[in-house]
Amino acid sequence: MLQAMNTGHDGSLTTAHANTPRDCIARIEVMVMMAGMDLPIQAIREQIGSAVHLIVQQSRFSDGTRKITAISEITGIEGTIVQLSEIFKYVQMGFDGEGKVLGYFSATGIVPDFYEKLRAQGIAVDLSIFNTEDNDA
Repeated sequence: MLQAMNTGHDGSLTTAHANTPRDCIARIEVMVMMAGMDLPIQAIREQIGSAVHLIVQQSRFSDGTRKITAISEITGIEGTIVQLSEIFKYVQMGFDGEGKVLGYFSATGIVPDFYEKLRAQGIAVDLSIFNTEDNDA
């Protein structure tokens, strides 16, 4: 998967099972090692850093529903650590009268790199979706 994503072809998508976006990176590392690839961990992390742009975390809640709970951007490698920036997160506020989870999606104020690249290419983008002051439920 990582080799295919690093060939320069845009538009890859895959899934992995992990509890958080940070755990997802560790999970991908383990999957590469389990595949028998004899690569040093730093090489695996560099491939992840260059191939994976976004991690969309979905979680199952106590009411049985699944919701997107985080959208994070991989921003590269710093030393030996894959860097993550959380762009959006789900804020749970409680439950309704039928026991269904209540909450809202909240911006963290971080504008992802790819969004800035779109804007630089002349594509009209709405930067206001990343404002934190619009996060009231």
